[in-house]
Amino acid sequence: MSASGYCGRFAPSPTGPLHHGSLVAALASWLDARAHDGRWLVRIENLDPPREEAGAASAQLGALSALGLTPDEPPIFQSERTGLYEQALARLQASGQLYPCTCSRSALEQAARRLGLAPAVYPGTCRGRTASAVPAGLRVRVPAHIVNFVDRACGPFSQQLAAQVGDFVVRRADGLWAYQLAVVVDDACQQVTDVVRGADLLDNTPRQIYLQRLLHLPTPRYLHVPIALAAGGEKLSKQTGAPPLELSDPLRELERAWQHLGFAATGASSVPDLLSHAVQAWRARWRLT
Repeated sequence: MSASGYCGRFAPSPTGPLHHGSLVAALASWLDARAHDGRWLVRIENLDPPREEAGAASAQLGALSALGLTPDEPPIFQSERTGLYEQALARLQASGQLYPCTCSRSALEQAARRLGLAPAVYPGTCRGRTASAVPAGLRVRVPAHIVNFVDRACGPFSQQLAAQVGDFVVRRADGLWAYQLAVVVDDACQQVTDVVRGADLLDNTPRQIYLQRLLHLPTPRYLHVPIALAAGGEKLSKQTGAPPLELSDPLRELERAWQHLGFAATGASSVPDLLSHAVQAWRARWRLT
């Protein structure tokens, strides 16, 4: 634990090389940790083998090193933490919070249309199930109350889980762990106090806070930063053709990410100079009081 008690993290999925959007999130989380004299960790979120690209995790760690963003502890890999997720799942099952769901994606879309719900809202089709003879996902029941939190960048945010999300999956029918459960367990186990990540995950946060409460885990502070967009207006990603970072010119890549975060160009002549300047500017804007 750092003297300040602050701990942040960057958690990429190894589906390809880091790109500009990845760097925006990595730089923001690194800067927030350094501005608070805290620890900065890297966690490889490799829970979905079919989407994982061979060698991507090593390449991502190498890219972070080339950019001067070095974690304070050896990276951890979610694929090695199954036992922790199983313990959390058992606690949820013991408290009667879970039920099996055999719904396919197409069946859910049809049910949502019949009920006049948004496609992303689970309509509760399997809520009465207690067991399943076929492979089934596990969903956590959500109450009809509002989850509120205050994001450090976006301000107050509220979500009515039952109406806007519905009961959500914590383990998939194929046995793979859902992101929502794994991220909650890992943030608690790593004593993460502050989550700094892209604004595309803002509406995931109430689900994570709800799981934290069910599992009696602490809730970190959250800061969601602007995401980088592709030419068509969608999130920049491997799927939208995001090119990998040009690591032969790390200074340029860092400067681009820094300006995307809403700051003026540093004019630095080296990576250490840019990062030093950026820490001071970030501290002036985002320092916790």
